[in-house]
Amino acid sequence: MESILIVTNLPDRERAMALAHRLIEERLAACVNVMADCTSVYHWQGKSETASEVPVLIKTLAQHYVRLEQLILSMHPYELPEIIAVPVTNGLPAYLRWIADETLVSDKK
Repeated sequence: MESILIVTNLPDRERAMALAHRLIEERLAACVNVMADCTSVYHWQGKSETASEVPVLIKTLAQHYVRLEQLILSMHPYELPEIIAVPVTNGLPAYLRWIADETLVSDKK
């Protein structure tokens, strides 16, 4: 069971919290960190843009990625949202087991 960290950003705290609660309720994530607002600077459609965003860090298992991506896309207002999965190569074994225990319940639904 491979743990992963998924990173995304939403335009406001309300949408970030709604996503976090949905992921936890559906047991697709063991923990979701909704971070403090940040400023993103990026190129989009040939222009330099600046936007206020709320970073979201999602702890889950790799086997849930497809369902999690679909859920993020269904709730995300952006045309092209950031959804990046980072493999967890090391971690406290008890914490990684907790991630698995909390999210494997979703497989039994």
